[in-house]
Amino acid sequence: MRSLYAASMTRAFAINTTGPALIAKHMLPRLPRERRAVFAVLSAGGGSNWRQPAGGWHAYRASKAALEMMVVNFTIEMRRPHPEAIVVALHPGTVGTALSAPFQGGVPAGKLFLPATAAEHLLRVIETLTPADSGTLIAWNGERLPW
Repeated sequence: MRSLYAASMTRAFAINTTGPALIAKHMLPRLPRERRAVFAVLSAGGGSNWRQPAGGWHAYRASKAALEMMVVNFTIEMRRPHPEAIVVALHPGTVGTALSAPFQGGVPAGKLFLPATAAEHLLRVIETLTPADSGTLIAWNGERLPW
């Protein structure tokens, strides 16, 4: 809690919530009305309220939870005018990047993904989605995660 600062919280929300929400504002109305279309945002398991074993990363986690709430809101708004639209948040797993670098030592074997591998996983998940999945958080392996 001592590391909470307004500037870092503002930045985290701008990147993780506001940016994707503004993209959705402009893209969702343009999705086809009569056929399947997917709008997916990158979230994180750490943004889910159920997955908080260690605390910390408050601004990041709160911004991802807010993004997931936006996905729920967008899903509700899209149901009538775009019944085949799928709006989801995707959790790519732990991806080997600078963001995860401090924690990679604690990642179980086979669960730290190269960025290209994470992208392949998410594309496979996207292929399987149906409108019933809209408004959910789905992990890289297809598991629906609770909010």
